[in-house]
Amino acid sequence: MGILAYMQRVGRSLMVPVAVLPAAAILLGIGYWINNVEWGANSIAATFLIKSGGAIIDNMPILFAIGVAYGMSKDKDGAAALSGLVGFLIITTLLSPNSIALFEGVDTSVDGWQTQISPAFAKINNQFIGILVGIISAELYNKFSTVELHKALAFFSGKRLVPIIVSIVMLLISVIFYFIWPIIFEALVKFGESIKNLGAAGAGVYGFFNRILIPVGLHHALNSVFWFDVANINDIPNFLAGQSAIDSGKAVVGITGRYQAGFFPIMMFGLPGAALAMYHTAKKGNKDKTASIMLAASFAAFFTGITEPLEFAFMFVAPVLYVIHAILTGISLFIAATMQWICGFGFSAGLIDMLLQSGNPLAVHWYMLILQGLVFFVVYYVVFRFIIVKFNLKTPGREDEDSAAQSSTNEADKPAQTAADTTALAEQYLAIVGGKENLTNIDSCITRLRLSVKDSDLVDEAAAKALGAMAVIKLGKTGVQIVVGQQAEKIADQMKKLV
Repeated sequence: MGILAYMQRVGRSLMVPVAVLPAAAILLGIGYWINNVEWGANSIAATFLIKSGGAIIDNMPILFAIGVAYGMSKDKDGAAALSGLVGFLIITTLLSPNSIALFEGVDTSVDGWQTQISPAFAKINNQFIGILVGIISAELYNKFSTVELHKALAFFSGKRLVPIIVSIVMLLISVIFYFIWPIIFEALVKFGESIKNLGAAGAGVYGFFNRILIPVGLHHALNSVFWFDVANINDIPNFLAGQSAIDSGKAVVGITGRYQAGFFPIMMFGLPGAALAMYHTAKKGNKDKTASIMLAASFAAFFTGITEPLEFAFMFVAPVLYVIHAILTGISLFIAATMQWICGFGFSAGLIDMLLQSGNPLAVHWYMLILQGLVFFVVYYVVFRFIIVKFNLKTPGREDEDSAAQSSTNEADKPAQTAADTTALAEQYLAIVGGKENLTNIDSCITRLRLSVKDSDLVDEAAAKALGAMAVIKLGKTGVQIVVGQQAEKIADQMKKLV
């Protein structure tokens, strides 16, 4: 497996622990709406909700260890998740400040004893360690979960063997990390500080690369650096923690959330503006069809922040528009960070998250993001419409006659495909990718089938699009992504059963 395909797997697995954030966002958002002072101290209901959401945020590192181990395991088994938990507990216990003090003979009964050991060990419980442990645990699970021991030890064969092996391996890794973790930690902190020192410009650069990496699915890996505690930034958990993060000095009003805020104007307003431009520039006979596609995709972007259906509508047919989109996203994050118009999210930058987090004490002038969004709606509409017409780009509804005829045929067939059950759809996609003989791994994220194949040349792109796929992305010889929409997980599950 190539490096790109492997990084894609890591990025995909990060979505498993991230998927718990909406629960925290809802609990904290409602709690702060009730009372946003001192962790809801003036209201029992607010305290109950905020503390419950805080329990998720405070334990994100261990959730990453469990989630990544589960997400990268070959068959998504609970034994892999358990192994991730075991590994994380071992390394964070052995390298905790108290353990290090014991190893180095530091007297913990003396005030200030913590200054005698490296500050890196006080931060051993972080998302970087969680991700690393999750990856190692998953690889060990994939290798040893089918091993059969001698009959005398048969009980410990297979999946029961994995936590034992993980325990031994993490013991050895803890010894290694005793020497190298301070170096790694210092490098991560310096990297994080260099990003922070860029201020609003750093947020803009991040916004640009966040969009640019979406076609290959590596944006999740980038997000982990800015949104979580991989490089001492931790923007989402610190924002969601609200007053608690402010009191502990982890969050700064007007600063925390700047790697999130600028996405709201883009997802809620900018991309719908692009959708309107694509509708207005569609050929007369295709306007109704284009309107239905653009309206549904714009609705998802505005309310939930799910933008892939819109982005994939022009990502490959008009890449120049996508580069412009990435640049405008970077500009939006830069403006929001510069003006300190701040709001965060637990899932994505849609209206639902904006309303939930507007009561957070770290949300500053969040309503100005709506005004900024209205401006970006106009900018996207004008720029997209001009570029599409000027260069005669084949955006949805502007395909050549043969393509349009094929699209019409596909559209006519679509009701039957929609009515078919997920199993039938999975069977069709299975045939499209070269059959089960060509598949080595099946996975999915929110809108994509993420497949590992023996030969990507056997994947029929035209047939996939005829079936309703928005895009087919080939990552080298063995990696394929098929953008099918929000039914991706159901199709993937059925494909696994068929294989």
